[in-house]
Amino acid sequence: MVKQMSQTNDMKKIIIALDYDDEAKVLALCNQLDPNLCRLKIGKQLFTKFGPSIIENLHQKKFEIFLDLKFHDIPITIYKACLEAYKLGIWMLNVHLLGGQKMLESAKQARDEVNKDAKLIGVSILTSHDQKSLNNIGVESREGIIKKLTTLAAEANIDGIVCSPGDIKHTLDISTELLYVTPGIRLDDNTQDHSVTYTPSEAIKLGASYLVIGRPITESNSPMVVIESILSSL
Repeated sequence: MVKQMSQTNDMKKIIIALDYDDEAKVLALCNQLDPNLCRLKIGKQLFTKFGPSIIENLHQKKFEIFLDLKFHDIPITIYKACLEAYKLGIWMLNVHLLGGQKMLESAKQARDEVNKDAKLIGVSILTSHDQKSLNNIGVESREGIIKKLTTLAAEANIDGIVCSPGDIKHTLDISTELLYVTPGIRLDDNTQDHSVTYTPSEAIKLGASYLVIGRPITESNSPMVVIESILSSL
């Protein structure tokens, strides 16, 4: 029997994707943001270039950090990597669900040893995949693999999954209380990085817990105006 987890009533639903290679630009943007209304996502490029110092600098500005490194390795390596990641004081970390249950349990063990209140989520299918690209890697059914990976997440008792808002409906018979972190959020119909995109209000209606949003906010001359507009639409 799948153990269900607590649904969030968190009002800070926006996670801003800091897709930069320039720390000065990151800090300039963050000086315009309110940490009471949003969180920040640090991905591979930013973390690889600047390392833990970028997290320390943003923590000083009172922001909570989602470290988006999508770990995927053997269980002992994942345990050690997650242990160090959580020691940085991050709010959320992700790993690939395709790593399997033992890997997920190792990640959770590391999280629990450092901070049980921090979040651990699993990446299901990247939003860049369409059915053709899934076929190329031997996945015949998007719905089928989403269900299998969500079951792994729930049975490993991690907090939630990363998936497209449109995939949430395939998981509700497994657990209705997982957290859903959803990329592919756009304010228009731009699908440059994702095979399908959704507006913030569409994603929330489909069951999203958190919205990962990048350029619509980071490229705006008035990022807080955009954030407040999004929040008012939810």
